Amino acid sequence: MVERTVRIGSTHGLHARPAKLFTQAVAASGTRVMVQTTGGPAVNAASILAVIAQGIDHGDERAVLDELVELLSTDHDE
Repeated sequence: MVERTVRIGSTHGLHARPAKLFTQAVAASGTRVMVQTTGGPAVNAASILAVIAQGIDHGDERAVLDELVELLSTDHDE
């Protein structure tokens, strides 16, 4: 399993817009990707509801696949 830790760049965290971009990229990749918060369950990263329910905030670090790091670390609130 490939893991990567990334700091969330969006000022308001992984809310609807960046979560949509992220889950669409995961779905388009055709690979199984899971995200997990510290102490929380691993969830399907292709599910926008599961990703938003994680409550991932600006500056949080989460394990993700290498090819999704740039998407998550970009501030989509500008």
